[in-house]
Amino acid sequence: MDIKDAKIAVIGLGYVGLPLAVEFAKKFPVVGYDISAPRIKELRQGKDSSLEVEPEELAAVSMAFTEQLDDLRDCNVYIVTVPTPIDEYKSPDLRPLISASRAVGQVIGKGDVVIYESTVYPGATEEDCIPVIENASGLVFNKDFFAGYSPERINPGDKEHRVTTIKKVTSGSTPEIADFVDALYASIIVAGTHKASSIKVAEAAKVIENTQRDVNIALVNELSLIFGKMNIDTEEVLKAAGTKWNFLPFRPGLVGGHCIGVDPYYLTHKAQAIGYHPAMILAGRRINDGMGSHVAGSVVKLMLKRGLKVNGGRVLIMGLTFKENCPDLRNTRVTDIIDELNSYGMQVDVWDPWVSVSEAEHEYGITPIASPQDGTYQAVVLAVAHRQFVELGLESIRKLGTPDSVLFDVKYLFPAAATDGRL
Repeated sequence: MDIKDAKIAVIGLGYVGLPLAVEFAKKFPVVGYDISAPRIKELRQGKDSSLEVEPEELAAVSMAFTEQLDDLRDCNVYIVTVPTPIDEYKSPDLRPLISASRAVGQVIGKGDVVIYESTVYPGATEEDCIPVIENASGLVFNKDFFAGYSPERINPGDKEHRVTTIKKVTSGSTPEIADFVDALYASIIVAGTHKASSIKVAEAAKVIENTQRDVNIALVNELSLIFGKMNIDTEEVLKAAGTKWNFLPFRPGLVGGHCIGVDPYYLTHKAQAIGYHPAMILAGRRINDGMGSHVAGSVVKLMLKRGLKVNGGRVLIMGLTFKENCPDLRNTRVTDIIDELNSYGMQVDVWDPWVSVSEAEHEYGITPIASPQDGTYQAVVLAVAHRQFVELGLESIRKLGTPDSVLFDVKYLFPAAATDGRL
């Protein structure tokens, strides 16, 4: 197949799929598919609740949106961009991916190509997904249909690093398909592409990108725990060490979101399946997964030192999303702080001007407040560095608490001397 003949279906219209579909729609016929009828309805109305694509961008392209699988039958390239979360046991949850593969199998035809963008462990595309397509379609892999893997590289809320300005890794199930997939993406990615030698190499490259970041953040999180016990300000230490040209500028914090807090578990799952125990990666995960509990414990200790009421005391959590200036709630670790504080019998209010109240209620059973009242809280926790909180300023944030309240700054928004505690 020549790329000029490509008719593309993008399956999954979330943070990854929608921006990708919009870019491809500038050059190719594109159908956007999602199982969520409300999502399709809002996109048809020119709205994107994820805030990744502006209304004028949606209006500028001619693209069909559908929740009906039959609408994809005229397509010949199927790009799968569904989530790959972990379950309550920290194991990969491939159900969305398997479901999407089954859907592709119902509409794929001879000569067609399916390309996966979802983060997986090495081997998942060919060992887990392709057999599902074969079974549903009756077609034979690499004879009747072909596959590629080009892992997503998006940063929710980042208006500078976009789909087209981030270099893209590509791969294919045969050399010819690898060339096709690479040319297809190269037609929209201005930053260029990197063609991997195999799908497994591309899968492995993606999963270690975020594993590397996770381990580095775990290191500085552990350093912050050590320095905290020594009454040394971690930020001061990191700034001093950062004067060396090759010191990496990581900062301690909560590690959530769709990638960094999830992807390492895909790699460790596969490593353990082949008989290797990934000690360093899992140690880093344990440290990072424990930071929310550490923050809550630190807040409680500060309150007790001041003689403040803990059981029945009120605390305000500022921010719920997994990162600043975006509405993305996926795998947010702010919930760990909330759960731990609740276990002490505290009344926790959550304030986040970015989140959908209905989504927060559905995903976590949390109902964010519209706005806090001054003088209400025994503790205030700055959990996410939204610009609204920065603009609010230290004095106004202090006023939200009682005169003797505790202010804990997770995100280093203010100088150490201006707060009562931070990582």
